[in-house]
Amino acid sequence: MVESDAIDKGLAGDQRPGEAAQALRAILQTQYLRYLIIFSWALGLLGTIGMTPAAIWLVSTLAAGTLRGAVEKRISDRVGSGWGLVFPAVATVTTAVWAVAPLLAWFSDAPFGRALAMTLLVCGYVLVFSQLRSSPRQALVISSPYGVAALIILVSLWGTPVFWSFLGVVPFTAAGLFVLVMMTMLREERIRAFQEHQAHLIEELETARDRANAASEAKSNFLGVISHELRTPMNGVLGAAQLLSATRLEETQREYLSIIRNSGDNLLSLLNDILDMTKIEAGKMTFEVVDVVVEDLHKRVVGPFQAQAEAKGLTFNLMNEGELPATVKGDPLRVCQVIQNLLANAVKFTDTGEVTYTVRGERLSDKRVRFDFEVKDSGSGIAPEDIERLFQPFTQVDGSSTRRFGGTGLGLTISRRMANIMGGDIAVTSTYGQGSTFTFSVEAEVVEWARQAPAVAIEAEVSDGRHLTVLVVEDHPVNRMILEAWMGSAGHVSATAENGQIAVDMAQSQAFDLIIMDVNMPVMDGLTATRAIRDSVGPNADTPIVVLSASARNEDHEAGLEAGADAYLNKPIDFTALARVMNRVGTGREGLRALEAEGENVAAA
Repeated sequence: MVESDAIDKGLAGDQRPGEAAQALRAILQTQYLRYLIIFSWALGLLGTIGMTPAAIWLVSTLAAGTLRGAVEKRISDRVGSGWGLVFPAVATVTTAVWAVAPLLAWFSDAPFGRALAMTLLVCGYVLVFSQLRSSPRQALVISSPYGVAALIILVSLWGTPVFWSFLGVVPFTAAGLFVLVMMTMLREERIRAFQEHQAHLIEELETARDRANAASEAKSNFLGVISHELRTPMNGVLGAAQLLSATRLEETQREYLSIIRNSGDNLLSLLNDILDMTKIEAGKMTFEVVDVVVEDLHKRVVGPFQAQAEAKGLTFNLMNEGELPATVKGDPLRVCQVIQNLLANAVKFTDTGEVTYTVRGERLSDKRVRFDFEVKDSGSGIAPEDIERLFQPFTQVDGSSTRRFGGTGLGLTISRRMANIMGGDIAVTSTYGQGSTFTFSVEAEVVEWARQAPAVAIEAEVSDGRHLTVLVVEDHPVNRMILEAWMGSAGHVSATAENGQIAVDMAQSQAFDLIIMDVNMPVMDGLTATRAIRDSVGPNADTPIVVLSASARNEDHEAGLEAGADAYLNKPIDFTALARVMNRVGTGREGLRALEAEGENVAAA
């Protein structure tokens, strides 16, 4: 029922506008039932008052019903615009036409007339109150023609024995209508309470969602800061490893150094993934496809776990079977994560015996190969009933293993999901008490089947044989030491400054061939110092400047080049990229600006 404010305060004061609209929509949806009832009433009158009076009542009632339906449809979308009084008025008039039926039946000479009249009166009231059960006051007004009809009948019975019998039906009918209204109101009150509770729950869920989003944003910011800070000590680790590789080492020492560098590169890749966390959706992980040297992949995977196995007194066996290509397309970081998790579990849960790592290759075509990375141990094995829940999150087969070894139980779950994303899978076979075998199977595109030549050592010499004078501006003493030692190995002369202000002062009094400028430093940062050197009239106003930063964002690169730098290097320093820059120093700033970016860590203006 649609009502104006006047109706809300008057006739329909117990019904809110939203409920009135719902009632009116319900009437419109069931208006065809109205015509069915009209015909049923007409059929009852036909057997009581005859054909002609019944037909006249039928036509009149149908016309009134059509008029009422048109008005209801017109005002259904006009809440609060002056139409609230129209509906009750029209409904009362049409009800008056209906109320003629019980009068016709009562005053007929048919034996069944009075019984039919009583039935029609009660049915009329029930029909009105059923349609307007949410607005009993309005129902009283619209059903008033039935009251007038009942009053006429009652007056006609004055002085007869039937008067009091008819009067006794009134409270009986009123009680029934009261029960109908009360039951409806109680039901709708429960519905309203449920809706309010539902709205409250939705509000709480929205609040929880906002808090979760804020926590996620805070987590991303935290991870970004941590990853940035971890790059500085990583520069020392990888830089020292690169510097150490240029010295004379025994074969065993060089092998251990290779393990350090490979593990450091793996950790650096994970740090880069942390910086990309904002781009990763829930349940998804980014994968890159690059050229992967299979031999290097084996060294990266095996080295740490072979040493762990030997430390526990285990025998570590490495086996290659089938046709293994030299280079394939894939994501070495993700493949290593899966295999390393399997090897870590094998070494961790094997107390005596051996761990065997087998790499099996199957040529599918000239450009396709299938790998089976099999990890077999002689540990305690897994019971058949435990294998089913082995890959479930936060699950460990042995409840005591959490206390003994630590861990969250997510390793195998993450490994299988990563394997599935790469188009592969992880299978497990185990005999309880005799060990387990995990097999990571995946296909890859072959780049080349032949083996590549080993990489040459990185040298600091300049191609034209010149010895450069370089100013190294870096606040971290380990980084300064590494850069000085690496350049000193080729005869270059270096001076150092621990902040930008010292660098600006030194640049005013001494000419340099190259300035290597860190960005984040105390007292004066590298970008401010670069601008100061470019704006000065000293001997280094046109000296090539290379800025260093642990941030890999493009906007940070652009900021360094806009400050007056000629090239940009990421931390940890790639000495290959730095050597390429030093070979261009002889061509001046223009030579560095023309330098093309040949690697991930080099950018030029």
